[in-house]
Amino acid sequence: MVTILLIITYIAAISLGIPDSLLGAAWPAIYRQFGVSVSSVSFITIVISAGTVTSSFLSGKVINKFGTGMVTAMSTSFTAIALLGFSLSNSLIWLCLFAVPLGIGAGSIDSALNNYVALRYKATHMSFLHCFYGIGVSLSPYLMSLALSEDLNWRRGYRTVFFIQLTIAIITILALPLWNKVQAITKEEDKPRDIKFIELFKMATVRAQYGIFIGSCAIEAICLVWGSTFLVNAKGVPEDEAAGLITVYFVGMAIGRFLSGVLANKFSCWELIKSGQIITAVAIIILLLPLPVVYSAIGLFMVGLGNGAVFPNVTHMTPDNFGRDISQAVIGTQMAFAYLSIMLAPPFFGLLVETFSIKLFPVFLLAMFFIMIGSTYFLKARLKREEKIVY
Repeated sequence: MVTILLIITYIAAISLGIPDSLLGAAWPAIYRQFGVSVSSVSFITIVISAGTVTSSFLSGKVINKFGTGMVTAMSTSFTAIALLGFSLSNSLIWLCLFAVPLGIGAGSIDSALNNYVALRYKATHMSFLHCFYGIGVSLSPYLMSLALSEDLNWRRGYRTVFFIQLTIAIITILALPLWNKVQAITKEEDKPRDIKFIELFKMATVRAQYGIFIGSCAIEAICLVWGSTFLVNAKGVPEDEAAGLITVYFVGMAIGRFLSGVLANKFSCWELIKSGQIITAVAIIILLLPLPVVYSAIGLFMVGLGNGAVFPNVTHMTPDNFGRDISQAVIGTQMAFAYLSIMLAPPFFGLLVETFSIKLFPVFLLAMFFIMIGSTYFLKARLKREEKIVY
């Protein structure tokens, strides 16, 4: 049963990743068809992220009441409905309306799956969980690129992904009896303690962990939303080719998390985080240089490869760094800060694009990298000072 549920969490992680990369790949075609500005995508991402942030903050109470299984089934169903709605939308307003269930569906499931794996499995399994998320975000832009190659038919891309998401939703619903059995035998020490957000925020180490997620997820969000547009407007790549080319970023993310899982038995979480951040730094430098398109693809791949290892390893250390009893609260709120970053970074960058140029893409990535690296070293230093075990 434990193995089956682990497989279910991996499948659910695919469903979590599928919608995240779809909008960025389709947007160059959508905004031209709807006759809106390129920065209008910010309205959609804000709605999605606002729903995700809200559901992340409430995830502790929601998961305690309904359980991880029910939250997973409901979340995948919400996102399937939202993707179908996107495929039928004929204006920016309708896209924003269907962005609501898409955002709400993402927050609680993210917190639930991460805490479930962090408490019950090894760092290897956590990295593999996020690797499957990487598979999801790699798959959807590829499918969208195929749809765009046929008269820029982005709606067909959304409908194709909807059927995949619907299948995953049905699987999670059928798995509900297994989750209920696990919930019934949950150990008392694994049950979360009710703790207010203000108490968490007073902890310097928790704030530092928030900072890591703000920087790392901003890098991810900018690549998700603006990667294709950067390739089209700054590098002169055709829209359908850019939608396919941006897939290298998501493939890099999936490979980075897979390798992190494989290497977790030989290296500590901190060592994997450091290696990932070094790779990310090199990748951003490549993107900063005036090199041909092929190097931009290599740089995007390396950003995904390096940054992809940060999220799962930091998350997996949460129960050990802060205690099993408040790990759900910490993970829930850190997911909220992650999605706040995802919500605010793309529209803020959109303003920079409108004011200056899309060529600021790698410069903005570098700024977010400094936030991530500074928070990482602060967290590690404080944990050592507090004589907590640092793996």
